[in-house]
Amino acid sequence: MRLFCLTVGTLICTGAMAQTTPIYPNRPIRMVAGMPAGGGADLNARRLAAQLNRILKQNIVVENIAGAAGNAAAVTVAGGNPDGHTIFFSSHPVFAVNPVLYEKLPFNPADFQPVTLVSQASHVLLATPSLPAAKISDLIALAKTKPRAINFGSGGPGTSLHLAGELLNYTAKIELVHIPYRGAAPAVVALIGNEIQLLFDNSMTAIGHVRGGRVKALGIAAKSRLAAIPDVPTLDESGAPGFEAGISHGVLVLAAVPKPTVAALNRAINSAISEPEYKSAMGEFGVTLMGGTPEQFANFIAAERTKYAELIKKQGIKAN
Repeated sequence: MRLFCLTVGTLICTGAMAQTTPIYPNRPIRMVAGMPAGGGADLNARRLAAQLNRILKQNIVVENIAGAAGNAAAVTVAGGNPDGHTIFFSSHPVFAVNPVLYEKLPFNPADFQPVTLVSQASHVLLATPSLPAAKISDLIALAKTKPRAINFGSGGPGTSLHLAGELLNYTAKIELVHIPYRGAAPAVVALIGNEIQLLFDNSMTAIGHVRGGRVKALGIAAKSRLAAIPDVPTLDESGAPGFEAGISHGVLVLAAVPKPTVAALNRAINSAISEPEYKSAMGEFGVTLMGGTPEQFANFIAAERTKYAELIKKQGIKAN
């Protein structure tokens, strides 16, 4: 093979560089998704995978590994090869909440690096139709006159739905009683069956229940209303100033993955989530596609960890 070299202070051989610079990706990519198959978050992961397949010209194989609040999926990725061909589609609490919630994690968060924040979805505060409250200010007033008389469900201790309820307790200075269930789906069933009065549910599933009339929405824990349910006010505008809670998803890889590979993956994901059909489809679930740099994603995780570390400590929240 002929080498073409140019001396500019140091010797640069373009032929040699072509031999030593790896091509990414050079085989199918395994996307480990830390959630069950079939839900809104899984749909998000699979739509992203389909877009990346087109952009990167490689198959993106989605592997769902649910359980242990995302820790099981993190352990699987941590044991992979740090070449960028295994990527982690993760909810942000795995890195923002679990490190302060669990006394000991089965993986080291420092072994990962953020690539891109893919999406954000706000929680919606749902209530049984019989609860005498039409908006969050009504609920707060009722809870203050009847402390510990109203309960809220969640998918289990330490989940984002539980933390949202405790955040409302803490910021509004009320005492709602937490009733944990083994997952969000049983908690929704309990709400519809009037076993519990309240539930913070993710917009990806809450919107369908609100449209179906099985429950009522007291508000959205976001800065602005959702286009999918425009008549539902934000909690901020209806009696809980500044209240925000939700679930975000992003892509991370192992910390040892080379920076050029991370940059290539970041570019591909940002291109994927700018696709109008993808945006429109996720918008129907109240999901906003985000994008950005690895540094922005890292800063988001750090801010969320600070926010919930204080809440977990003050409310005495413990994981299962």
